[in-house]
Amino acid sequence: MHLTDPAGKPARRGPGPNRSGPWAWLRACVAGLAVLAGLALPAISSSPAWADPSPDAYVANGGSGNVSVIDTRTNTVVATVPVGSGPQGVASTPNGRRVYVANRGSNTVSVIDTRTNTVVATIPVGTMPLGIAITPNGRRVYVANVLSGVSVIDTRTNTVVATVPVGGTLAGVAITPDGRRAYITNFGSGNVSVIDTTTNTVVATIPVGTSPWGVAITPDGRRAYITNFGSGNVSVIDTTTNTVVATIPVGSEPQDVAITPDGRRAYITNTTSNNVSVIDTTTNTVVATIPVGSDPWKLAINPNGRRAYVTTAGTNNVQVINTTTNTVVATVPVGAFPDAVAITPGNGKHHKPEKPKKPGHH
Repeated sequence: MHLTDPAGKPARRGPGPNRSGPWAWLRACVAGLAVLAGLALPAISSSPAWADPSPDAYVANGGSGNVSVIDTRTNTVVATVPVGSGPQGVASTPNGRRVYVANRGSNTVSVIDTRTNTVVATIPVGTMPLGIAITPNGRRVYVANVLSGVSVIDTRTNTVVATVPVGGTLAGVAITPDGRRAYITNFGSGNVSVIDTTTNTVVATIPVGTSPWGVAITPDGRRAYITNFGSGNVSVIDTTTNTVVATIPVGSEPQDVAITPDGRRAYITNTTSNNVSVIDTTTNTVVATIPVGSDPWKLAINPNGRRAYVTTAGTNNVQVINTTTNTVVATVPVGAFPDAVAITPGNGKHHKPEKPKKPGHH
């Protein structure tokens, strides 16, 4: 099956469910699931003592092979970091000193030192790394490879120390607050795999909707929210019993989910509806729908819960939502086909915005 690699290609302006676009490779994935299903397929401290309340947002630009760094105090891009081909997953360590970037096009993970915004390591992983998450103690990185299971990286050595076989063509990954379980979405088989992070074995498989993609876990660890790209809804998993306890209709082709730090709201990007659904996690009902730019892809919420950062792949920018009013309050231009975004706890840096590039300079 051919998967269109967006790396190096400009993002499309404007949505269209049946046309090509920056996320055409995903449609190719979904369309070819039946084929894919048969395929054989230095120490990081968790202490946030150095953090301040002004974090940075790291945006993986899948079409330009780099990461934009947004200062959330000013909502301006303050650095651009070259990484591998087709970066489409990004995660920050708990102390904010490192950001790990999954490069789908080059089968690697880039490690960014956030103090210098330079790549300090490049780690070979599996085939088409996509989702990425870091344990709460900062010692392990779990990488969901579309076609070859889950790679586990030791952050002290930046080497792969385990590979967990997980079937179903993988997409997203999230880790429980106690660090004991990793939840992996299998969009090729319509289920979620649960990995015991002590033994790195699959201990449960949970049927959900069609083509599950994004996954987020509530701060108390009791619920996992799963976006079902193919069925237009969100599955809610009770992590104690690993069963689905609610199914919530949202917009068209929901792709990602992020939960506020207080656990009261879940924000969902609806790719072809060009909006974001807000779910009240107490009632599991949609309480707001926020129009955003074309092709909203992924999102992250800052540590104080007051802002959500949404990548809009069709317009090559990040839109900032005020979570109190649920309105867009800023738009930040970034690179081509912005995909994943992660927000650091803060690092005390005082940034100077990037100087505008001269015409014709690349």
